[in-house]
Amino acid sequence: MSDSKTLSGKSWSGKSWTGEASGGASLEGWGSGLLGVIIFSGSLPATRVAVAGFSPLFLTSARAAIAALLGAVLLAALRQPWPERRDLVSLTIVALGVVIGFPLLTALALQHITSAHSIVFIGLLPLSTAVFGVLRGGERPKPKFWLFSCIGSATVAAFALSGDGSASLTGDLLMVAAIIVCGLGYAEGAALSRRLGGWQVISWALVLSAPVVLLMTIMTLPPSWQGIGAPAWLGLAYVSIFSMLVGFVFWYRGLALGGIASVGQLQLLQPFFGLALAGLLLHEPVPWSMIAATMLVVVCVVFARRFA
Repeated sequence: MSDSKTLSGKSWSGKSWTGEASGGASLEGWGSGLLGVIIFSGSLPATRVAVAGFSPLFLTSARAAIAALLGAVLLAALRQPWPERRDLVSLTIVALGVVIGFPLLTALALQHITSAHSIVFIGLLPLSTAVFGVLRGGERPKPKFWLFSCIGSATVAAFALSGDGSASLTGDLLMVAAIIVCGLGYAEGAALSRRLGGWQVISWALVLSAPVVLLMTIMTLPPSWQGIGAPAWLGLAYVSIFSMLVGFVFWYRGLALGGIASVGQLQLLQPFFGLALAGLLLHEPVPWSMIAATMLVVVCVVFARRFA
């Protein structure tokens, strides 16, 4: 497979978009990345609903198993070629990072800390993605990018801490590990998406992880299916179809088109989108501080994009 790939009518060569396609590709990447973040933001409310009927471990494995089946159908229906041998290592990293690692580690962490406390660590995900974008994607953001990235991350962390003072060493360590493996999975998948395409990368990663998640699903089956209401099933459907597959299609495409470090800063908005959705869907109160913090984060994202 050639290192040069046509994507949405634009040509990718090496590690940067060239010619007139650069500005358009960057803007298109940010739009695609933002849509991915919005889809991911629905994961928290959907998970909160789903865990009312399913255990966290079953939810983690079942959603990956369902998404793997859908990914396999897509790959077969559209007759996608098998990945090259050189791609298997990267696909394994993606699978371990975003298909198994992050969902499992966060599920385990939430047994020790509250979901509000976990937002502190989600706010650090853009930094993790940017670091691995440098290490694995060959990107070199400007120093001012790191400044605004850190300010944005600190804003998210301060907002989360202002509403929750709970802490657990075990839970915190699990969340740190989750952020690290997720950032690596994001950056690795984005780099690979430049050649294979966004939906192909997540689909192959899901298929690669299928044996493990299927075994986990069988081992964690609910003792009884009675009493599991429709909201729990709808939550499982959302995190399986959208959080585990559709969201990654837009997210990896956005990272590949607009830059891993640059577009990755959109993740700073994810906790606020999640809280907004929780307020609309679960009727949870939305504090005024969320609006103020969101405005500051938007400013940081704009400047981070400028200096990426």
